[in-house]
Amino acid sequence: MRTIRKQASYSYDLRSFLDILDKNRNLVTIQRAVSTKFEIAAIVSKFERKEAVLFESVRSSKFKVAGNILGTRKRFSMAVGTSEEMFIHSRIVKAINSPCEPNKLLGSAPYNQNTSRNLLTLPIITHFEKDAGPYITASIVFVKDQESGNQNSSTHRLLKLDDKHMVIRMVEGRHLHKCFTYAKEHGEDLKIAIAIGIHPSISIAAAYQAAYGVDEMLIANSLLDNQLTLSKLDYSQLFVPTHAEIILEGRILKDVTHEEWMVEMLRTYDLKRQQPVFELDRIRFRDNAIFHDVLPGFAEHRLLMGLPVEAKLLEDVRNALPDTKAVYLTEGGSGWLSAVIQIKKRLEGEPKNAIIAALSSHRSLKLAIVVDDDIDPTNPVAVEYAISTRCQADRDLVIIPDAKGSSLDPSSDQHNLLTTKLGIDATATLLKAKDRFEIAKIPGETTLNLSDYVSDGSGIEKLLMTEPQKQGDHLLDEPIKRLKHRR
Repeated sequence: MRTIRKQASYSYDLRSFLDILDKNRNLVTIQRAVSTKFEIAAIVSKFERKEAVLFESVRSSKFKVAGNILGTRKRFSMAVGTSEEMFIHSRIVKAINSPCEPNKLLGSAPYNQNTSRNLLTLPIITHFEKDAGPYITASIVFVKDQESGNQNSSTHRLLKLDDKHMVIRMVEGRHLHKCFTYAKEHGEDLKIAIAIGIHPSISIAAAYQAAYGVDEMLIANSLLDNQLTLSKLDYSQLFVPTHAEIILEGRILKDVTHEEWMVEMLRTYDLKRQQPVFELDRIRFRDNAIFHDVLPGFAEHRLLMGLPVEAKLLEDVRNALPDTKAVYLTEGGSGWLSAVIQIKKRLEGEPKNAIIAALSSHRSLKLAIVVDDDIDPTNPVAVEYAISTRCQADRDLVIIPDAKGSSLDPSSDQHNLLTTKLGIDATATLLKAKDRFEIAKIPGETTLNLSDYVSDGSGIEKLLMTEPQKQGDHLLDEPIKRLKHRR
């Protein structure tokens, strides 16, 4: 790890990213005092697929609260340093394949400006009516793997119990759970650090399910163009992002559990589970600290968890089928359970290979649909059109019963993690003439500008205010988008 003495300026923290959003009119600031119980969640829900939100005044707290930061693919692309949404996957894959060591910053970090030993200091949000209680939802947990000596970072939600204790959700078999199990087997509590309020690229890297033993901060540093700095904590001896807004240190108790349940990506309540308990040692936080909250089951949650997986899916399917053009985790599948795969089909059987590769890459994937390269995988109407006109159920369905799946799906066997998976080959057969499946086009339709034909005040404004026909006739999308851009 390279050591640097000081840094004159820093533009890769949460507040600098919020400044960028503000300058680009992608941030709404709310100054009216709001409550952490339901009110903040209700307001953020109204901004679904819209602007990020910053709450300047939170009742009973000195902290600001930010939400919906990564609530659109456009802001996701801004976070990983790309100008276009189409480059998100390649940017993430490049960072995964070329991780680089973060810098170690000597001297006091900004999060040491203030301290507290009371969880009630934080504006922890209660989101839904049947929640087990207030949850921290945008926290990155740092831990040292006692066997390898490597650090690991991962995303976990924490349920506040009292001023010192929280229940921490851990998925069995994942890296933090392995570290916890190792410590428990050796009769020890597990020291961890928790970061809240960091640059979104760090959150994206931590959400990625890297191979065991890989430090996700190396991926984050690659996403941040080698500008990530880490600082060492006294209590846990862990390295955390220097410019984090809030740092919590403490330990996961080896022999204490508590029941918890939460709203997951499907926006349904998950099973009640007995989970380990975290005991606080100390909170450290910056002046004018910003507390990041992710609204469970809404766009930011789904994109944060789903887009890194989508990038990995594309890479894995492309390894099996090089002519794979795109992979899209659908909104109807909550950005997690269903995928559409776009390919340039050259041989019969290739779509089934793509289905197998996708289902193998992402264990939680329940439905994989393969379409031709003239079908927009992000357009549900276009995908349904492909199924309706290019698929025959007796030959084009792949059904895999009793496969390992997601525990989130309420229709599955959630205790044994068993589900039935479905693949649909919705590509045109090569055994028929290609023109039997050709979608008719009107010459000049894609380059035509309606403003050349319809004057202002004659209905053009009404047309331009209408959403592009994403859910309808996809052939209208491009002309309307071009017209908007021209105006």
